[in-house]
Amino acid sequence: MPRACQSMHELRYSPEFEKDFAKLKAKTLRGDGEARYLLGLIEKATTKLAENREAGKKIPRKLWPLEYVRKYDVTNPWKLSLDSYWRLIYTLLGDQVNLFLICLEWMDYKEYDRKFKYR
Repeated sequence: MPRACQSMHELRYSPEFEKDFAKLKAKTLRGDGEARYLLGLIEKATTKLAENREAGKKIPRKLWPLEYVRKYDVTNPWKLSLDSYWRLIYTLLGDQVNLFLICLEWMDYKEYDRKFKYR
């Protein structure tokens, strides 16, 4: 994409995401291999999203959990698969001048399927 056409946006975390992310980092410092793996996936995903905010898939309106609408006033939740097991949920806020990409949470695919009523 030509440089002039790229949209600038800022990557942010929900308070819950930030808290859980700090806990995950602490687990990696204690030598937890699974936490280290997940942390790597999340860091790779946030780098990918910083480059392309639409790297994930927009979640259809009929599947939006009311929790996101009530808690975050979300009008466009997105999902990015971290691997075959983990999912990252994020949203976009703002306008073309000031756009914010906000990471809401990550979860395994079973929790994702339950929360978004896929099963």
